[in-house]
Amino acid sequence: MNYNKKTVKDIDVKGKKVLLRCDFNVPQDPDTRAITDDKRIRAALPTIQYLLEQGAAVIACSHLGKPKNGPEEKFSLKPVAARLGELLGKDVIMAADVVGEDAKAKAAALSAGQVLLLENTRFEKGETKNDPALAKAMADMAEVYVSDAFGAVHRAHASTAGVAAYLPAVSGFLIEKELEIMGGALANPKRPLVAILGGSKVSSKIGVINHLLDIADTIIIGGGMAYTFAKARGGSVGKSLLEADWLDYCNEMTTKAREKGVSLLLPVDTLCAAEFSKDAAPVLHDVMTIPEDMMGMDIGPKTIETYTAAVKDAGTVIWNGPMGVFEFPAFAEGTRAVAKALAETDAITIIGGGDSAAAVAQLGYADKMTHISTGGGASLEFLEGKELPGVACLLDK
Repeated sequence: MNYNKKTVKDIDVKGKKVLLRCDFNVPQDPDTRAITDDKRIRAALPTIQYLLEQGAAVIACSHLGKPKNGPEEKFSLKPVAARLGELLGKDVIMAADVVGEDAKAKAAALSAGQVLLLENTRFEKGETKNDPALAKAMADMAEVYVSDAFGAVHRAHASTAGVAAYLPAVSGFLIEKELEIMGGALANPKRPLVAILGGSKVSSKIGVINHLLDIADTIIIGGGMAYTFAKARGGSVGKSLLEADWLDYCNEMTTKAREKGVSLLLPVDTLCAAEFSKDAAPVLHDVMTIPEDMMGMDIGPKTIETYTAAVKDAGTVIWNGPMGVFEFPAFAEGTRAVAKALAETDAITIIGGGDSAAAVAQLGYADKMTHISTGGGASLEFLEGKELPGVACLLDK
């Protein structure tokens, strides 16, 4: 995939109406609908402020949650409009629909320096089907399309990809940064390139492991999927997470790593528990001989030592997925130790969204990382080397 895409700085927006796809899919209190974390709204501010400074009128759009049958008040973007207005220090006009009479009238009346927020794009059934009629109706309200919702670029929806067929399409600053840092790390990494992959399932990381075996120098495996690798090598994993259908795949990956000269690091010891509980007492075992009544919950001290040593001399580190059940304090040490090692290395450190981003933030190391991706599923597909529809549709430089 070509990561060298035009940005808002490569196009003249003065006096123009800009359709800006943001990621305002923010967490809310289920009872009051108050926004509990406005990080995604703040992340959009640099692009919005730049467009306003350049004399554009901004028509922002986003999805929120998963409404099933058209408009639902609990999925309305009204709370987002209010918070965005507070952060910008100016009124944000709220449309009552996406491409209905209200949205069209408000878009037509919009002046330079003003911001309009359309209702939840998923209130339109054609959004997730990338309906050309919906894309065209959205595009008709503007003269330029700017994509800045990295968390949604892996989906070919009307507002993330479809509109680019009808308008000049460029990236905002958020996507520009993702392409520059993550794209650069995959296309031309500072070596050695170390990839740390955790999380619960091998099946969700197949494409990532496969792709990284072609470009990484070292791959580190942690989290629940490590027990499938242990079982594949003839180990006993007790009640640990296990994907029995993927044992052959694990052995294939181990062989492929050996053939390609990639160092594939697997846990040697593991902290176990009798039950999946934050109050369970941790017991240390060899990863290949976990008792029948125990389950692996985190990497052990010997493994931590090996993994942190591998990070120390890296040129680039990409991390996706925790090392254990970091939500339980007794089983958070593996993830914490890896985060600390990344914070102390001179390497370019990239956190691939999702649980890894949450873990780094929770453990207090977020400000020590080079880049924390704003996309969960998008980051994963990026690491798989897949073409992202919401990026592929943008103009090349």
